[in-house]
Amino acid sequence: MTTDWAERLPTDFAFAECREAWGIADLPQSAAAPGSALLALRQVQLRQPGRSGASIGPFDLALQAGEHIAILGPSGAGKSTLLKLMAGERAPQQGELRFDGRTLAGWPPAALARRRAVLPQSHAVAFSLPVALVVGLGRVALDHDPALATITAQALALAQAGHLATRRFDTLSGGEQARVQLARVFAQLWDTQAGLLLVDEPLASLDPGLQFELLDAMQAFCRARGHALVAVLHDINQALAGFERLWLLQQGRLMGDLPPNASVLAPLESLYGIQLRCVPGDDGRLAVLARRRVA
Repeated sequence: MTTDWAERLPTDFAFAECREAWGIADLPQSAAAPGSALLALRQVQLRQPGRSGASIGPFDLALQAGEHIAILGPSGAGKSTLLKLMAGERAPQQGELRFDGRTLAGWPPAALARRRAVLPQSHAVAFSLPVALVVGLGRVALDHDPALATITAQALALAQAGHLATRRFDTLSGGEQARVQLARVFAQLWDTQAGLLLVDEPLASLDPGLQFELLDAMQAFCRARGHALVAVLHDINQALAGFERLWLLQQGRLMGDLPPNASVLAPLESLYGIQLRCVPGDDGRLAVLARRRVA
């Protein structure tokens, strides 16, 4: 499988250039007024079944097209539930979500699938499907898709999974399955502009080198198309290095919406009950070393 396209593609290329290179026209466009939020949560709250009195929210949050946001918090804080609310997979008991100027519940499923892609924690597939078919399922909302084979191959290459195209999904390791599923959401939003990519622990089962490469790939993919990226993460340094805003969650509540600079260190220490020490870096980005808090 050729990857010549990837070698020619700078990480900050203009979307119009890639559209011309791929011969793609009539891309889904944003309907929202310039400057308005791509996704807005207004007093959104969800009561947790089976947990007496427990609830997630209320959340008053907004993100713009092109923003990159990391959700951080201890286990059970409500990170995945918040992502499911943003995706429309869970309906709030209170409040309203609006996506691109329209209530999220009012979007036709096929139209929403062309603008919003979700990568969950679990990568299970019920059947023994070919890898290329799993990736192609990301484009199932399209009635006519002449670019399917090309985009599938390019999405696999971007996810460092081109060599897996002829394999069957159930024969792959956990890390390989994660890369194929990442390729699926790339394919889903490949020829869309100003969309939303929601990912839940996308790098958890990958080795450190691949984590760096695929985080870069996700960010370059979203920058090229003006997509917003929201990621649930457990790695503090990944959040500090690759995201513009950090949403800190604890016990279903938003404890902070902060930039990735020194101002976030004390809130992170409180959030996790740890001590953080800054580590000097050559690229100017903030990095930290986590240590057990001394009583």
